[in-house]
Amino acid sequence: MQNLPSIIEGILFVAGNGVEVDEIAEKLQIDKKEVLSAVEELQQKYNETSGIQIISYKNKIQLCTNPEFADAISIVLNPIKERALTKTALETVAIIAYQQPITRLEIENIRGVGSDYAIQLLLSHNLIEVVGRKDVVGKPLLFGTTDEFLKRFELKSLEDLPKYEDLLEQIKVLNQGVENASIYNEFEVVPLDEEGDLEADLLKQNA
Repeated sequence: MQNLPSIIEGILFVAGNGVEVDEIAEKLQIDKKEVLSAVEELQQKYNETSGIQIISYKNKIQLCTNPEFADAISIVLNPIKERALTKTALETVAIIAYQQPITRLEIENIRGVGSDYAIQLLLSHNLIEVVGRKDVVGKPLLFGTTDEFLKRFELKSLEDLPKYEDLLEQIKVLNQGVENASIYNEFEVVPLDEEGDLEADLLKQNA
């Protein structure tokens, strides 16, 4: 296929996560060897001196940054990422508070975007917890708020929850009196496992 390396490059850029080699071959109706050959060409393009590299694992390929430049990249991007994640977590914890018990998929259906990292952050700050599994196919985890959530928002019980908009305002000042504070202070974002599977990650942590 003409321009296959460039096509795969675009696929990986848009996907963000790893993409199955077999799936690329199937969707583009080409041989797997052609895909692997194009990947090798891209790996030569993005060599050890490039800021971007292509990694392969479990028959998947993915664009990633060169670890050699990780410190400089994090200095610029971590503050930006934190601001973006703050909005995500605000929306997520509010949804959980009013809809609990609720699954990750149900949260994402309401928000319209993925919520793995927001859930992981909220779990790490003990604002939400796993409260069970939904009795449907796959038995997905159910999330609910914690006693810490009630304490942080000065609520005696969930019956005292304010209006949705008021809750969002309270969340924005979780750490009142601390300039530029957020629920992410002194917390390092931990990446999910290679499959990007939040539930698998939680099961590993609780094993």
